[in-house]
Amino acid sequence: MIKNIRPSVTLVGAGPGDPDLLTIKGAKALSEAQVVLYDALANEEILTYAPKKSIKIFVGKRKGCHAYTQEQINQLIVDNALTYGNVVRLKGGDPFIFGRGSEEIDFIESFGIPTAVIPGISSSIAVPAYQGISLTKRGVSESFWVITGTTSDRKLSKDVALASQSTATVVILMGMSKLAQIVDLFQKEHKGEMPIAIIQNGTTENEKVGVGTIDTIQEIVATQKLSSPAIIVIGEVVRESNKLKGFYEEFVAAEIKL
Repeated sequence: MIKNIRPSVTLVGAGPGDPDLLTIKGAKALSEAQVVLYDALANEEILTYAPKKSIKIFVGKRKGCHAYTQEQINQLIVDNALTYGNVVRLKGGDPFIFGRGSEEIDFIESFGIPTAVIPGISSSIAVPAYQGISLTKRGVSESFWVITGTTSDRKLSKDVALASQSTATVVILMGMSKLAQIVDLFQKEHKGEMPIAIIQNGTTENEKVGVGTIDTIQEIVATQKLSSPAIIVIGEVVRESNKLKGFYEEFVAAEIKL
């Protein structure tokens, strides 16, 4: 153990994928890190802000492939802080939006280690914005839901059923494996014609977009081979996007031919 170290941990939101969307404060925190523990959804280009001599540990979790359990990650953060001093925990999006950031903070602080949180730009807002989708728009949508598609017990969140009954824009993260269930819930509310967009790898150079309606989106996903990580956006604001109007013009033209 290094002598006279002062352990501290800063949770930094890495943003939605585009490395340029990291905040200035987040970059400053990285520049002072002795150790960086980073997620699968944190763009590795962001690691260039950390000192070359700093230790960089990948602790990413993807469906069916976990480098570490959450409990192991918590312990790694504490062990590295006590051993090396200043640790940055780099998390995709914002640390407190389905990032388990509060759990990590609680565990770290139980050891008396000082913590700080630097918010990140959440993918739930930024990814739709990159496609010109305004989650709220006067006369169209007065509010929006942001829901996890898959809960800790691997089931679809019950909030999706409630959201399907509202007039709000609905943004679902981690919901691709539950798409059929999501579609079924909206169809039960007679919303088969509701616009929906699925955006894979949003804000990155590998971004892919599928646009349609609740009734057609599963076929579009299969045709375009869309998969996780992706964000699902449901609501009339999808049709309002100038950037996506071409998709809907093609869609309507195809329906007329049929």
